[in-house]
Amino acid sequence: MTGSSDRKTEAERQLTLHVGLVCVLASGAAVASIHQMLRLDLASEHLALSLALISMAALGVAIKWRVRIRATVHAISWSETAIVLGLAVAPVSLVVLTTGVGVATALLLIKLPPLKTAFGVAKSMLLAAGGGAALTALGWSPANGDLRQAIVMIGLAYAVTVVLDEALTLPVIALATGTRVGRLFREDVGMRLTSAVARFILIVTTLLILHADPRLLLAVPPLVLSLHLLYSNRVKARTEQQAWRRLARTTDALNVVDLDQVLKTAVTQAAELFSADEVEIELREGGRTVRGGAGTITYDGPTGESTPVDGTVLATPLEGHDRAVDVGVLRLRFRGPVQLSEREQYTLRTFASALCTAVRNAQAYAELARVADEHAYAATHDALTGLANRRHLLDEGTEQLSTRHAEGVTALVLIDLNHFKEVNDTLGHAAGDQVLVQVADRLRTAAQPTDLVARLGGDEFAVLLRGLPAPAVAAHRAETLIATLHEPFDLDGMRISVEASGGIAAAPATGGMAELLRRADVAMYQAKRVGQRIATYAHNRDTADVARLTLGGELPRAVADHEFTVNFQPIVDLGTGAVTGAEALARWHHPTHGVIDPLRFLEAVERSGLLPAFAEAILDQALVAAASWRDAGFDVPVAVNVSPRSLLDARFPGSVLARLRANDLPPDRLVLELTETLTLSQLDIVDRVLSRLRDEGVRLALDDFGTGYSSLSLLSRIPVHELKIDRSFVTEMESSVEAAAVIRSTLDLGRSLGLTVIAEGVENEPQRRALWELGCTGGQGHLFARPMPAGTLLAALRRGPGGRPGLLAAPLHDAGAVVRLPAGRRPATRGRNQPA
Repeated sequence: MTGSSDRKTEAERQLTLHVGLVCVLASGAAVASIHQMLRLDLASEHLALSLALISMAALGVAIKWRVRIRATVHAISWSETAIVLGLAVAPVSLVVLTTGVGVATALLLIKLPPLKTAFGVAKSMLLAAGGGAALTALGWSPANGDLRQAIVMIGLAYAVTVVLDEALTLPVIALATGTRVGRLFREDVGMRLTSAVARFILIVTTLLILHADPRLLLAVPPLVLSLHLLYSNRVKARTEQQAWRRLARTTDALNVVDLDQVLKTAVTQAAELFSADEVEIELREGGRTVRGGAGTITYDGPTGESTPVDGTVLATPLEGHDRAVDVGVLRLRFRGPVQLSEREQYTLRTFASALCTAVRNAQAYAELARVADEHAYAATHDALTGLANRRHLLDEGTEQLSTRHAEGVTALVLIDLNHFKEVNDTLGHAAGDQVLVQVADRLRTAAQPTDLVARLGGDEFAVLLRGLPAPAVAAHRAETLIATLHEPFDLDGMRISVEASGGIAAAPATGGMAELLRRADVAMYQAKRVGQRIATYAHNRDTADVARLTLGGELPRAVADHEFTVNFQPIVDLGTGAVTGAEALARWHHPTHGVIDPLRFLEAVERSGLLPAFAEAILDQALVAAASWRDAGFDVPVAVNVSPRSLLDARFPGSVLARLRANDLPPDRLVLELTETLTLSQLDIVDRVLSRLRDEGVRLALDDFGTGYSSLSLLSRIPVHELKIDRSFVTEMESSVEAAAVIRSTLDLGRSLGLTVIAEGVENEPQRRALWELGCTGGQGHLFARPMPAGTLLAALRRGPGGRPGLLAAPLHDAGAVVRLPAGRRPATRGRNQPA
């Protein structure tokens, strides 16, 4: 407040000095004019002329239109017109004095403050002196008979008075309102120029009248009054039009969803719109107040006592049109007395209503965003400890393992509290919860910023270590984490000890996050069994093989109870995004172990003698799904992986063909995927089986092509239709020259033999585009979809991206676009599988 008061005092001092300087200069002009008048021979006509000049000067000041800038109302008069007309018919000294008398009379009658009166009189006399000096310099004489020369001279004198008026008046307005002179000059410059031209036309018209007959001078006042009314109405209409445009722009600027931006825009724009010295918005919700002026925010914080302002405060409630909702108050502050016009009052109500709507919309959007953030946080974090939950750990770990290989070694520490059940049984679950919260706090404090600490459930915690320079560092970091838990815990005045065991596992080459979690779990139980605080995963002590034996004993029950189900991963045309097939992937829904990956049970199935029953169950589900998709309008082939042992069974082709007929599916709607684990010694038997299936129309694909030593040998012996590039090559194609070379070679081989080539493991758009540009037409991977049930895939096909059924990704190019392909990726027109 002190700074604001000092600035106000300094502005008033400068204003007084400016007005004083103008008055001193005007006094000098008055003394010089009196001295000149004493040398003249005053006649009776000079007395009549003086009265006429005084009347014209008073009329020129009295007839004006008013413009409010903040709390100050500024009047624009016709005084220059009266002055120049006087100079055209009377001596300069007489015009200076009569102008001063006339203006003083008019201003005293309307009772302006002394400072404004003094400035108005002094300024008018200086305008008369300046215009007269210009005419004198030009050699002007009222008796000049050349009308054209007279108009030119009078025009130049008028220009001098206009420029002088701007130079004297604009600094006063700037000091009185706190507005920059440059900005005042730019505001309504067009209106001021138009006004100057109109007044000059009036001056020229008057000169013509006087030249024709001096007695017609009586017609000048009505002409001035008519022109004033016409121009005043025009100025008023233009001012109102500009005001409505500013209101429209301001309300448009409020259409944002950020509350801070809404309030800032409202404060700064309202100061401009209503020419207010200060604008304040007080919100009921949250007790917030924002205050400022044109272009600046001076306060944004809790609602308190308003800053005192000497002048006028206009308060308007922020309420809707129905007045049912009141979100706060809008206050306009002026440093002097102000009364808004009817149009300004309506504009204020409209602006307040628009601001109310904008504030409500921004508050509602902020609440929706807050609720969405809460739900997203709750879905990925443990409610008790605030740590990441199992879902968040798996998602983060999967992303880390699949996309950030170059950042170092990834490891997982699994921590389980020993004898925690005793805490719950002895002290109660509330005490147990306090212990868990303290454990979480200690782990969070001991972990590195790049680590992810999670609670998996119960008394089990996990820490994902990322970016390790070497696997051995994981053991040191795990020791630090476990050590923090062996200090006693304070619990309602008691100190209790809770020991913990931990298991460490570095990220495996295959198996992903699920395998990493399993290995850490194995290591943790190894530590518990031998009584150690921590253990590192060792493959030779992995109990997973024993688990496989256990699962093998449960296979007959699993087959009988239909525990084996099938998920489907779509195969997509890389260019168009259309689904061209779906691969069937078996899953075992174990009643106690949950979903078991095929890698853990397929070997047991093949050794158990239940392979035919298992294969038939998977094939049945795959063909039923394909039939359901066809009935829904999506003729999507299904691909099923075939065990080499099944191909050694002479009854296998008959079983496959019977199931195709049972589901009324054409044979070419089934693709059997073969692996490279077949040995050359088996090919004679396998060839007979596959030839029968192929002759019936069943399509064959060679899976994981390029990963085995016998790829080309198999391809030369087995008549397949498709090659599937192993996901390892797709993953490494951007960073490995060898992987990219294998892909190009496979594509060239496929083109030369007329085979379809499909890339597995397509994870991102750059991989998709690079494969497509190399000539690969099909792909599957998480970029398009993860494995899903048949019904879920059907729903995805119906939905499609952007409402285009049958697609799972947007096309790489618009339909009808001309795409120039490299010469090497144009498909062959003939191959070994195409008729000549």
